[in-house]
Formats: sequence, structure tokens, C-alpha cells
Amino acid sequence: MARVGLTTEGLIRAGAETADEIGFERTTPTELARRFGVRTASLYSHVNNAHDLKTGIALFALEELADRVSEAVAGRAGKDALTAFANAYRDYALQHPGRFAATKFPLDTRTAASSAAVRHSRMARAILRGYDLAEPHQTHAVRLLGSVFSGYVGLESAGGFSHSAPDAQESWTEILNALDALLRTWPTGS
Repeated sequence: MARVGLTTEGLIRAGAETADEIGFERTTPTELARRFGVRTASLYSHVNNAHDLKTGIALFALEELADRVSEAVAGRAGKDALTAFANAYRDYALQHPGRFAATKFPLDTRTAASSAAVRHSRMARAILRGYDLAEPHQTHAVRLLGSVFSGYVGLESAGGFSHSAPDAQESWTEILNALDALLRTWPTGS
């Protein structure tokens, strides 16, 4: 990468690409400086420190993923929306493992509240309206979906399902069917 045109946005995008190549945790200002052919100190006019860089990559990834999910679920409802939502997350995680890892980076309360993480929550809640879940059950269901999607793609990305039958896609389809059935019959008693 050339030094010419180095901007904060370009640095964050390069950080996202680097995260996909070498891992989010290993993406540092020093690594990006090496890739841009500049001294690390040169990057500090664009990001304050490694935490700031990681926050920028996380915000970028959250926005990018929210756009994909939004496009996938547009005009869908019920199980069709749930499947589109889940597949968009899984596809993104498999295509962009470093960026997906970045979506889990802890953000401070103010940053999180103004990030695309809010869109993710709203989209999940919109899907759950098709299952007629009231609070606090809706919040529990949002957390369940996030846990299942994140956990499954984490295990799949690490090769956890590559040495046994049935294949990962068959399990994924069955899990989505089970989630749909659970959401339709969610226990609402105390």
C-alpha cells in the first residue's frame, strides 16, 4: 500500500482487510505501518492508539454487516426472515473472519449506542415481532440468536465440524429449523 492518500477511513479499511488476513487480534498500528511503508508514529495523526484502531475496525465491520443483514431480510417475515438474517451473519463471518471478530470488540457505552450495533438489535427485534414475543422474552430471544449464530460460526471457522458427519450446512439448516420452532413456542411462564 502506498503512503499517498493515507486517511483515517483508508487506514480503518486497511485494518479490516488486514484483520481478515492475519486476525483481528494481530492487527495493530505497527502492522499497518509496515504495510503502508511508514513509521508507526505516522499513523497516530489518524488513530490515537491501538484501541482506537480496533474500535474503528469494529465500527466499520458492524456497519458493513448491518448493511448486509438489512439487505438480506428486506421484505421477509417469519422463518424466511430468520433464515436470511442468520445466513447473512454466517456468510459474513466465513468471508470476513477478522471483521466478524471485530464486531465483538467491547465498545464503551456511548460508542456502542451510536454504532450500527443498534441496527443489529433493531433488526433482530423486527424479526422477532413475527413470533409475537413480548418483553422480557424478546430480549432473551435476541441474546439466544446472537449466541447461537456467533458460537456456531466460531466453531465452524475453527474447523470444529470438519471431521464429522453430517456436514456443517446440514446442521445449520436443522438448527435454524429448531430455532424457528422454539421461537414459535417460546415459554412465557415464570
